[in-house]
Order: sequence, then structure tokens, then C-alpha cells
Amino acid sequence: MPNNANTKRSHVHVDELNKALSSGTFIQLRRLLNNLPASEVAHLFESSPPKTRMVMWRLVDLDNEGEILHYLSDEIQSQFLRQMDTEEVVTITEGLEADDIADILQQLPDRVIQEVLQSMDHQDRQRVEQVLSYPEDTAGGLMNTDSITVRPKITLDVVLRYLRRHDELPEMIENIFVVNRRDEFLGVLPLRKVLVSDPSITVREIMNTDVEAIPAHMHDSNVANLFERYDWVSAPVIDDNGKLLGRITIDDVVDVIREDADHSLLSMAGLDEDEDTFGPVLKTATRRTLWLGINLITAFIASAVINLFEDALDKVVALAILMPIVASMGGVAGTQTLTVVIRGMALGHVGRHNSRWLVAKELSVGIFNGLCWSIVVALAAAYWFDDLLIGYIIAGAMAINLITASFAGAIIPIGLRSMRVDPALAGSVVLTTVTDVIGFTSFLGLATWFYI
Repeated sequence: MPNNANTKRSHVHVDELNKALSSGTFIQLRRLLNNLPASEVAHLFESSPPKTRMVMWRLVDLDNEGEILHYLSDEIQSQFLRQMDTEEVVTITEGLEADDIADILQQLPDRVIQEVLQSMDHQDRQRVEQVLSYPEDTAGGLMNTDSITVRPKITLDVVLRYLRRHDELPEMIENIFVVNRRDEFLGVLPLRKVLVSDPSITVREIMNTDVEAIPAHMHDSNVANLFERYDWVSAPVIDDNGKLLGRITIDDVVDVIREDADHSLLSMAGLDEDEDTFGPVLKTATRRTLWLGINLITAFIASAVINLFEDALDKVVALAILMPIVASMGGVAGTQTLTVVIRGMALGHVGRHNSRWLVAKELSVGIFNGLCWSIVVALAAAYWFDDLLIGYIIAGAMAINLITASFAGAIIPIGLRSMRVDPALAGSVVLTTVTDVIGFTSFLGLATWFYI
């Protein structure tokens, strides 16, 4: 279904929700919440203020709570989980996949996690503990343990009879994994080959051994890059000894891609990727205070630079009028470069082997744009104030700031990553300071040199 159709349908459901809440017809609201798909209900929760969410949650059937929690963001998940006792958590996690249970348990205190694990049967507990043993942002923390395995020496007829013994196959299964007696991964057996091949041939004869298995400790962003590169629907996960642990499916990878995109977008503004659009005022304000404070410090630095050239500003009023142009153009040019470089890092395109070339390329772009736009702004300023000298001054400042901004936009994220600082989170603050200081210094410095 097209995106605009999904959006329109969501808006209709939100309108129905608001009408039911305003009219107090909770029977209609209960029917709406328990008949819609879990993903749609989760969207309704995330589109509602906190008080409304609590009313809605009380109307959701207990059997549906676990599936809905799976689709909610970590922030909203934790809001509901904090109000549950161990018995209720055990109930809502029944029937969920091991990776989904692990996602929910990671929002809970260690004591509750242990109590929930103890209430499970041995097999389920072992599967969940295996997922929990890996960090959340790795392939092991992302995987599901519901894979089907066969040995290479059996015939396809045996494979088909084995599959028919299952009540249902795991979702999004396109391959059966082939392992040896020690459960070491050997390759995959595509289901499409099983269905059309001679039942008397063995698995070894048609299995695919060229499939790349994913190490359990691989970061989830690298897993997403592999799925994108090879168009995978699912992929096997192995430990350090090559033993098959489980599989990752495309639906989990889509979540990783969305979370990484949210992180990149919100971090550029100094926000948490779990930022709740309808979160409480105090919590939202507190989270934003830190970076507003940091930005205030950088603003004072820029103001202090301007204050150094107070005499020049007093004598030439045009400088105060034109000064924001230089800083603004540098800020835009630097942000363009910063965004491209951070995106390249996220995709795994930027590394030590090509970072110098990238910096040189962005510097060249800055030189080209600096020369081009300095001429344009010089002509405009000279004509506006009928002063050729001020045209030369702003042209020089514009060229300096655009070149510096492009260079800084490339070098800052590379430098921050080498210091183990998230470039998306801190890059824009550092860049803004650089472009403001260099822009004001170059423009007012040149003006002081020529006018005073």
C-alpha cells in the first residue's frame, strides 16, 4: 500500500480515537484498539498525549499487550512496563519471539528480568538468555533463535517430511540452514529449490555454500549495510566458533535503519533518538537544556570576537548589516559538508583509506563556491552601499569562511570519531562555533585593516 494511503488511514484512526475519547464511548474505543493490527494501535499510542495513553492502555486486552509493546518505542515501552508487576510481564510475553521478549526485558530492572526468566520453561529461557547475552546493538542482540536446520547428507524427501511435522514455519523463512553434527554453519538450502528438485537427491547436492554468515558481535548498523548490499530477507548468525545461533530477518533490520535515521536526524539538534513527541514538559525541557547551554557558550565566544572589533563597527554601520551574511553562508556550506560526511560514515563509506581524499575534495568544493559567491556578494554590497572597498572586504571574508567551513565540515566528524565522540551529536555545535568565529574574524579583521 502506498505511503500516502497508510498516512491517510492512520489519520482516520486517530480521528476515530479522538471522537471516542471526547464522547466518552469507551466501548467503541475498546473495540477499535483490540481489532486493529498491533502496529496500528502502537501508532495511535505514539500519536497521543501521556494521559490519553494511560486511558487507552487500560482498554487493551491483556492478550494483545505484548504484541503492541513490541511496536512501541523504548521510551513509551518503559512508561507502561514501570507500572507492571512480574506476573503481568510474564503474561504479556507469552507467545512472543525470543528477540521480542529480550527487547521488552531490557527495559526492566535486573531483579524483574530474573523473575521473568525463572517463570519460563527451560527451552524458552535458554533462547531468551542467549539473546540477552549480547549487547542490544549487535547481531546477537538482534537475532531470533527460531531457525530450522538440516544435515547435508539427508535427502530432500526427508527434508519435506521434516517440514510437514511443523504446525507452521517461522515467518520470513526463505532458506533452511545446513549444519553439521556440532551445529556449525555450512550453508543454506533455498526452499524454492526444495520444492522443484528431485526428492531423492541430497541436501549437499543443491545447498548454497557461498552465503556469508553474520558474526554475533557485529554492530547492527553493519548488519543493515549487508542486508542492503545483498538484498537479503534473512541471514544466519554464528558465534566465534562458527556455530549457528539464529537468524536475523529484514523486519528487524528495517527497525535498525529507522533508529539510525532517527539518531542522525535528532542528534544534529542535540536530541535523544528516543525523544517522545508527546512526552512530559519537564522531561523534554531537561533533555534539551544541556545542548542549549553548550550553544549559549559558543554564542558568547562569537560575541566576544565581535566585541574585539567594536571600533570598526562604530565607524562603518554597513559592517553590522553585512556581517550576518558571511556567518550564515559559512554555516550552510559547513552543514552541507558535515551532513554528507556523517552520512558516509553511517553507511561505512568513509574510513582511514579515503578520508584524506574526501577532505581534499570538500576543500576544493569550498574554494569553488567561495570564489563564485564572493564575487556575487561583492558586486551586491558595492552597489548597495556605493562603496567598492566594502565589496572587496566582504568578498575576501566570504571566500575565507566558505573554504574554512567546507574544510571544517569534513575534518570535524573525522576528528570526533577518532576521539570516540558521536559526530552527529557534537559535530553541528563545533561547526557552528568555527564558522561564526572565522566569519566574524575575517570580515571584521579585514574591515579594521582597511578602514582604521
